[in-house]
Amino acid sequence: MKTSQIFGLIIMILFTSISFVFAIETEQEPEPPEMPEPSPEPEPIRMPEPAPAPAPFPGETESEKVKRLTEENDKLKQQNTNLQGEISTLKNEKQRLQEKISELNDTIVSLKEITMEQIRVIIDLANRLKDVLFEKIFSPTINL
Repeated sequence: MKTSQIFGLIIMILFTSISFVFAIETEQEPEPPEMPEPSPEPEPIRMPEPAPAPAPFPGETESEKVKRLTEENDKLKQQNTNLQGEISTLKNEKQRLQEKISELNDTIVSLKEITMEQIRVIIDLANRLKDVLFEKIFSPTINL
């Protein structure tokens, strides 16, 4: 019996130590993962060198340049004159349209006045008709 008690005591000590070992393992904090090595920076993309712009008028002499600029100036003057003519035409058209709008507004006012007068006449005629109906038709019937 002593051996069974000793054996039982040993087993109990083993279970207690095993549970103590497992308890220690569960209380441990996990270690953070290792940081990866940084990758090398890529080389920046370089812009290609632009080709030099060719001269706009290669081999042009001074007299040719003066002639070309004079022609361009004449063209621009002609365009300016044309545009000023169009501006004056548009101003005249604007003035004509404003006068037309003014006339139409006057006509609208006049038509409103005429319409109001016609409505007054219609109301007056309706009142007269009502009076005639009551005097000629309904009065003799009521007097009976």
